[in-house]
Amino acid sequence: MTNADLDGPERTVYRLDDDCTPEDVTEGAYYHATVDATVPYGFFVELAPPVSGLVHESNYEGSYEEGDELIVELSAVREDGDLSFVPVDPPTYETVDLAHQYEVVQVSNLDDHEGETVHLHAEIVQIKQTSGPTLFHAGDPTGVVPCAAFERAGVRAYPDVEVGDLVHVVGEVEEGGHGLQVETEAMTELDADRAETVREHHDAALAELTAAEDVDPLIEWAALEDLRPDLADVAKRIRRAALANRPIVIRHHADTDGMCAGVPVERAVERFIERTHWDPEAPRHLKKRLPSKAPYYEVEDATRDLEHALENRERHGQRLPLLVMIDNGSTAEDVPAYKHLDTYDVPVVVVDHHSPDPEAVEPYVEEHVNPYLHGYDYRVTSGMLSVELARMIEPGLTEDLRHVPAVAGLADRSAADEMADYLALAAEAGYDEDDLQAVGDALDYAAHWLRYDAGRGVIDDVLGLGDDDRHAELVDLFASRARRDIERQLDAALPHVESGRLDSGVTYHTIDVERHVHRFTYPAPGTTTGAIHDHMVTQSDEPTITIGYGPDFAVLRSDGVRLDIPEMVADLNDAFAGAGVSGGGHLVVGSIRFVKGMREEILDALIDEMGDAEIDESLGATAPRTYMSD
Repeated sequence: MTNADLDGPERTVYRLDDDCTPEDVTEGAYYHATVDATVPYGFFVELAPPVSGLVHESNYEGSYEEGDELIVELSAVREDGDLSFVPVDPPTYETVDLAHQYEVVQVSNLDDHEGETVHLHAEIVQIKQTSGPTLFHAGDPTGVVPCAAFERAGVRAYPDVEVGDLVHVVGEVEEGGHGLQVETEAMTELDADRAETVREHHDAALAELTAAEDVDPLIEWAALEDLRPDLADVAKRIRRAALANRPIVIRHHADTDGMCAGVPVERAVERFIERTHWDPEAPRHLKKRLPSKAPYYEVEDATRDLEHALENRERHGQRLPLLVMIDNGSTAEDVPAYKHLDTYDVPVVVVDHHSPDPEAVEPYVEEHVNPYLHGYDYRVTSGMLSVELARMIEPGLTEDLRHVPAVAGLADRSAADEMADYLALAAEAGYDEDDLQAVGDALDYAAHWLRYDAGRGVIDDVLGLGDDDRHAELVDLFASRARRDIERQLDAALPHVESGRLDSGVTYHTIDVERHVHRFTYPAPGTTTGAIHDHMVTQSDEPTITIGYGPDFAVLRSDGVRLDIPEMVADLNDAFAGAGVSGGGHLVVGSIRFVKGMREEILDALIDEMGDAEIDESLGATAPRTYMSD
């Protein structure tokens, strides 16, 4: 503003935009103002939310009340920054709107401006009303920061601002009770033209900043190269959700491969949130990992997840979550649960290695990573895929995770040639094959007793992502107990195994795991069936199948036999009306369910189905396990 602005036949009276600051006013200039409050010695006027000052009683006659509009002259700017005004009544004047000329600060750089007034162009990604101020979580492509705005205790500030709005925030950066925040002085929604420009800029920046990190796979493997674009799309979805303050719920199968997959992704998400959010509580509020007992997403789990998400939306203003399905989520059995989520437009991404039913699930999922979709199979385990996904989100985790794919591969019986490379990689990290088997056994043991609990501290320590000394102690303790309990189970079960031989040359074994094993303790029916199968494999060179069954379920294990479980389920349902057969798995491991009254017919038919299964001696355990003592 120049002196010429203050002279002339007609006075200029400035009307300040809401985002103006004291830097925009000049001594001697005229401004439109509103009486903000009266005091015994005068009254305060506001020119814009961040610009106010005193009109002393010695500078006017008459009286003014709160809300009165008037024209004032800025008479003085004091050394402490306080502004003094006097009322004026120019006979003629021209009103000129004055916009603030400001520099927009990126959220990631706020620590360089602590104690200063800053301007943000950001999207409101969460609004939480506290008993005091309203907390607006504002995000740009570089991060998210809480902006505290106070109207009155417990009263919503800026009630017209909603989640998803692009706003201009003016406020002072300061250290609050929960980390860095902006004490909001003004918040205005950007006009349509400015909002469009800012949105385009944000979208372009987000596309670059949320793209998966360009990291080489841990080992050279054509399967990983072919699946990398799909994994990169999932990494981008996760990073973008975090920057939009959308909670991320990680659901994984509660077995060793599932934990080797879910835990690294949880770690990566946590670190990404930590470095992009100024609220130190954000990782706790925006990330949750939960195991699923079934190898698919059950309606019970989906209902619980939805109820929790809706409660958080109501109480804390959170968005509905992004659901990340790991080591499950690829089959028709997942669809009923997905339909629940679809009712609320909850986005879903899947990283799995079970035999998929893409036509059934893809209407409900935004990304679907599965080796079967690229001509590979279960030998590319979910743990192998998810470690690569975690590294795409946060490359700094690489050293911590080098042994994890080998644990997953051994636990899930991957017969991939590349297992040798993963074992060598783990050896560099200090784990031989016995160590890796022990970690897998310990994880399975811990998961059994944790049931539906994620077991963050214990699982991290067992997997080697926590305290090193405690890791060795826990693995030794849990693995020895697991092997002791499996041996005890085998002592009880093996005398009751029934065996036969199919025309195809396959040896099969069956065991009633409800009647002939210890119940309600470790190991569960799946692990028990696997242990019996491992024992039987050591007794024969022939392709082998083992079926552990109960009143309404059967667990399947095979060596050297290609089990197409989805096709078997379809055939059984076609053959037996009212049997209610469902199930899932991959080529050597699976499970099915059926109605209790059809058990005998289903088991007989299941054995017949297995007689038609393709013999493939490349399929099977990397090394048969021996649990029984000599």
